[in-house]
Amino acid sequence: MDMPLRTVRTNIVQSIRAFRVQELQDAAQSLGQHFLYANLANAQTKQDVLDLIGQQFMLPTQGGKNFDALYDSITDPLHKSGPQPGFVAVLEHIPANAKFDKEAREQLLDIFRDAADYWADRKIPFRCFYSFL
Repeated sequence: MDMPLRTVRTNIVQSIRAFRVQELQDAAQSLGQHFLYANLANAQTKQDVLDLIGQQFMLPTQGGKNFDALYDSITDPLHKSGPQPGFVAVLEHIPANAKFDKEAREQLLDIFRDAADYWADRKIPFRCFYSFL
């Protein structure tokens, strides 16, 4: 099986580009890593985005309250719960509209960049792929 992640740094946030979601899921499975997927096509606002990520990543309820809570829920509690094999996260169809503007999109991606740094410091792979609607 071809390994689509072999050319992707282990701690990065990048556009999904040529990857397909199923390939990323298969790669995560073959590496024994967690696969986190959120389809945000139906989101319009920041709260919609947070709610959908919280639900689809199966985060604790406080994970969907704000960007800080989202960061907290994908870092420290997971680290404290025991050894982690790594993560492949996909944020598909991030909204691009007046209620979720460029600044909000950048803030969201910054949360995942910060999470990638958090996990890099702990020598645990964390790759996040995203696409815009």
